[in-house]
Amino acid sequence: MHCCAGKFPQLIINHNKKEIQLNIYHVLAMAPQGQGGGGFISTLFMFSLIILIFYFMILRPQKKRQKDRQQMLDNVKKGDKIITAGGLHGTIVGMDEKTLLIQVADNVKMKFEKSAVSTIAREGEPEEKKN
Repeated sequence: MHCCAGKFPQLIINHNKKEIQLNIYHVLAMAPQGQGGGGFISTLFMFSLIILIFYFMILRPQKKRQKDRQQMLDNVKKGDKIITAGGLHGTIVGMDEKTLLIQVADNVKMKFEKSAVSTIAREGEPEEKKN
């Protein structure tokens, strides 16, 4: 009797009224074997191709969006009409290094982080110098 007879799953096939029992190891032994050295190079090529696609489709555009957003936040100025990430519309009336003072209605001003700005709805008028 086989040493592992009852421990592993077996496949029973009825073929022409003969019962054939195949142990799982027999099925795995029938699997085609690889060719050797050429498999490593093709695998390495495929992984390199996937990494390049990942870089050009995901990472590079994401860095460009981050750069554009940072440039927008750096160029924000008094008088700009903005929309925050929460959907609040207002006009910038004051600025600090990291915060903005936004007027949302008459005599209603709120302080927000610069990072809360989602878009600039309309840029403010350039400040004119008084003579």
